[in-house]
Amino acid sequence: MTTTRPNGSLYTRIENKVATVEFGHPASNSFPSELLDRLAKEFDALSTNDDVAVIVLKSEGERAFCAGASFDELVAIDNLEDGKAFFSGFANVINAMRKCSKLVIGRIQGKVVGGGVGLAGACDYVFATEAASIKLSELTIGIGPFVIAPAVERKVGVSGLAELTLDATSWKNAYWAKDKGLYARVFETISELDKEVIILAEKLASYNPEALHEMKTVIWEGTAHWDELLIERAETSGKLVLSEFTKNALAKFKK
Repeated sequence: MTTTRPNGSLYTRIENKVATVEFGHPASNSFPSELLDRLAKEFDALSTNDDVAVIVLKSEGERAFCAGASFDELVAIDNLEDGKAFFSGFANVINAMRKCSKLVIGRIQGKVVGGGVGLAGACDYVFATEAASIKLSELTIGIGPFVIAPAVERKVGVSGLAELTLDATSWKNAYWAKDKGLYARVFETISELDKEVIILAEKLASYNPEALHEMKTVIWEGTAHWDELLIERAETSGKLVLSEFTKNALAKFKK
């Protein structure tokens, strides 16, 4: 069952100390600003919830995991303030995931584009299916994946980030993403994926919560400056989206 709500949906289910956070949107699980804001706040709330030991992040349906930020909102940006606010959406979610005291497992069932790749990069451990190809196509419309780049680079390295961003029209398959370190494991089917996600989540939930929190701190060491960095990057993207090149590219894409 997939949502038909224009602002998308967000549901959290808590069972056996595992919180499953599921987002959805009729446009290939893309994110309008309102949904990104809700997701960031959900990570903040779960961070202090004593009934939760680990979080699983997933999206609705069996096709795309996430098509990035809302195209309709992107096209409508006409000033720097709105541009910065728009691109800050994924910055705030990535920072909320980074600072969340609970480990986050990504469950990725299908294609991942743009900001969705940033979400995968911000997870602590990612399971995916063979259908979970990734693409960063931002350069084709005159902007770049500046906000999500630190999260992606942290997993795939500078060379992987360059390969993804500069070959902006090509998909990289799930095994490429696994070889580079973005995905931990890749499965043939969604049923296999879901089985293994639950096994790991429940194992983690049985461990000492203090040890899990300390491990999360170690994993994210050296990223405290991201609060400022990602918002600076959002401003860079906000400026570029107002450029004549990008306005023309978006107009062609819309047609």
